[in-house]
Formats: sequence, structure tokens, C-alpha cells
Amino acid sequence: MTESACCAGGKGRYALILAGGSGTRLWPLSRTLLPKQLLDLGEGETLLQSTALRVCESFAPDHVFVITNEEHRFEVRTQLQAVLPDAGTRVLAEPMGKNTLPAIMLGLEPIVAADPKAVVGVFPADHRIRDHASLQAAMDRAAALAGEGWFVTFGIPPHAPETGYGYIHRGEPLGQGAHKVAGFTEKPDLPTAEKLVAGGEHFWNSGMFVFRADVFLAAVAAHAPEIYAWWEGRDDSPLTAGYAGLPDISVDYGVVEKMDNIAMVEAPFDWDDLGSWEALYRLGKKDGTGCVTKGQVLALDCSDSLFFSQGSSLAVAGVKDMIVIQTRDATLVCPVSEAQRVKDVVGRLKSQGSKLIEAHVTVRRPWGSYTVLEGGPGYKIKRIEVPPAGRLSLQMHHHRAEHWVVVSGTALVQLGDEERLLIENQSVDIPKGTVHRLSNPGKIPVEIIEIQSGPYLEEDDIVRFDDVYGRKVGEGGAQSSASEDSGDS
Repeated sequence: MTESACCAGGKGRYALILAGGSGTRLWPLSRTLLPKQLLDLGEGETLLQSTALRVCESFAPDHVFVITNEEHRFEVRTQLQAVLPDAGTRVLAEPMGKNTLPAIMLGLEPIVAADPKAVVGVFPADHRIRDHASLQAAMDRAAALAGEGWFVTFGIPPHAPETGYGYIHRGEPLGQGAHKVAGFTEKPDLPTAEKLVAGGEHFWNSGMFVFRADVFLAAVAAHAPEIYAWWEGRDDSPLTAGYAGLPDISVDYGVVEKMDNIAMVEAPFDWDDLGSWEALYRLGKKDGTGCVTKGQVLALDCSDSLFFSQGSSLAVAGVKDMIVIQTRDATLVCPVSEAQRVKDVVGRLKSQGSKLIEAHVTVRRPWGSYTVLEGGPGYKIKRIEVPPAGRLSLQMHHHRAEHWVVVSGTALVQLGDEERLLIENQSVDIPKGTVHRLSNPGKIPVEIIEIQSGPYLEEDDIVRFDDVYGRKVGEGGAQSSASEDSGDS
């Protein structure tokens, strides 16, 4: 990154990247523990990484903050540090999801402490924009308007009657591609969307905002007094302390739609929020039959379809205008025209208590990763990988015993007050109630197979005594051992 790009934002310009969404419309690839902003959808970088690099072209990197939730904090830091080495220090975590208004207020705390009148840009972490030069020009216009006291949105010229987006009604012009906002329409039905697009005065709401911090806080005080009272108490107690009692409210409903000083900058750049499989198909590179394929896919006599396979092989024949998504533990099949209904599928699975919406068979944790290989009544088998210097929490379980076999690397195992070094093909038994810990003291990853046995194998059967990653200690403080420290959150 060039020096001019790093300094493009100027001293008083800051950015907040919102990285706490669930991305349910991209199920089964997107799950609760690995939502879409943390996925690489074929670009070579995750959506979060792409967003951070893009934002740093308009804002100084040390003025960019990322808001996520506690569950994703370690993964977000790891991904950011891979592309921006110092970015991990500016990751802020919500104790629980409370929608966008509380998240933005949490992110404003360090910014306002540095500059009460800072110009702040807010960016979701799951958008794709390739025309960075046009984005920077629009951002400069938005920052200038924000400096004058406007709350600025970005309006995307609609190319179709999309029902998954909100719409902005363009008002009187302010010059240089900007207008006052005459009103908002939340996600409309198809006839309404067709009417809005045909009228030519409505734009998709990109979900990106720019404002001056003091102007925004005054609006919160006027329109969301409960949120502002919590913010005002930050000198007496941490903002995270009162987070559970806050209303679940978006910045749009809570503040923006009640303001008078709202401007819209028409977006001259390409934009998509990659919010559905239809969007991935529309934007994907198509072959001669109009199909987009990713992964190990064999397609015979198919056309105008999206085929995505992760971790297994997929064969399809004679399929047209369809979406087929396959992961190791779930498969989605629907017409391209019905892509928005994936959220209904997720809703039904959630109501049934299905764990298919929570995690993939492989789950990444601060200390490494684990993969569920097999399970049934009274047993579960996992493969656990711990990188050099990785260390699980010191813990024990009430209801299960475990047997660990080292597949590769050197494992340091603590059992009570005793420590053992195990190498390939060596094993150890961990009886119920035994305090234990797994560490990797070597220079290559440690891989073990863990066999759990017992009457209760859920991830809340844990007592954690110590953790180098600052996670909760005590009864139920995680999700389980090498296993769930394997589910450790």
C-alpha cells in the first residue's frame, strides 16, 4: 500500500467495519460460527479481508476499527492480521449481538476519545466493490458533506427490482452527485420494487454511512435516548457491562429514518452485498453453458446454474436454472429464482433445533481447529490440530472420558500435576473428572484423534481453570476439551 493511500483519509477521518452478521442466505456454506464475512467465496481473500484492504485506501489503517462479536473475535483478528499486521489490535467485540446501532456506538468510543468531531465511515464487512477509484471519489464527496453536518448514505443505481434491499428516495440535488434524501422504503414486495425501479428516483440502500461523530451522537440523544443514556455512562462503567440490557435495534430504525439532515451520494462504483446464492451466480464467471462451478463438480448437460461443492464431490446432470450447494454435512437445492428462500430453510432448521446452522464439521478456534469425524449415542470422534505454540485451556469434564492418539507432531499433555510428551502413535487416557490440557511445544502442527465416551457429550460439559486466550473460566466456561476446547468459544 502506498503512503498516499494510507494517508488518504486525513487526520480526522475514521472507519468502522461491521463484521458481526450471520449471513443466513448463504447457508449451508455460511454458519453461525463461520458467517459469510469470514468466508472466501472464490476471490482469494475473505470478504472481511477484502473490505479491510479496500477501506484502508480511503482511511489511514490505524484509524480503522472492526466491530464483531465475542464468538468471532479470534477468527476476525487472525484474518485481519494476515493482510494488515497491526489491525488485530483494533478489533472490538460485542458481548452479544444487538444489531447495528449498539455496535456502532461501541465502536465510536475510541474514536470520540481521539476526536469528538471525527468524520466516521461505517461499512458492512460482506460487500464486494471492485472499482476502488470511484469508491474513493464518492467517499471524498461524502466526507465533505459529513463535515458540513449531513448524515450521508450511498445510493446504488438499481439494475433489477430486488426485494432483498432497502431503497432510498432521491430528493433535491446538492451538487456533485449528491442529493437530499426524500425517504426510505424497507425491503419491498416484488410489485413495489418494480414500481420503484421504473420510477427512476429510487436507489438501493448500500448500508454504508458517513457522518460526523458529534452530529450522529446528537441524533442518538434525540431519537434513541435509552441508547444514549447507556453511552453517557461509559465513564462510570465499561460499555460492555450494560450491553445485555440494550434494545436490539438497527441504526436505520433507531436513528437514520428519523433524521432530517440526510444526504445520498449516488454510487458511481460497482457494488453487491453478496447476500444470496443468486448474487454469487449473477456475479460469477460463467462457462459456455451459463453455469458457475466451484469445487469438485461434474456437470453433464446442465445450463444457467450455480454448483458449489466444498469438501466433497458433486455430480449433476440435466439441470437448468438451479442452485446446488454441497458441504460435507449438508446440501441445498433450489431454483435460482427461489434463492431468497434459503433464509426460510435456516429458520425451519433453527426451530427444529438443528446444529446444521451452527458450525461446519471443521471448526476453527484460537488454539487451532477440530473436525467431527463421527458420532453416535455414547461416543464422538474428532480430529484436532494445534499449531506450534497453541495451547488449549486447563479443564475437566464431569460426564465423559477421552482417549487421545497422536497422529503427527509432539504433544505436551498435562494430567493433573503430571506432564507427558507424546509423539506419533502414542496415546493417553483421560478419565472423567481429570484436570487436563493439550499443548504444542514443537515446530510443526500436532494432530490427534480424540475419542469421547460417556452418557453426555455436549459442549457445555466443561470446567475451565485457566486459559491463555482470556476466555471465561469456571463451570460451563467453554464447550469442552481438546474436543471442545474443541468447541471452545
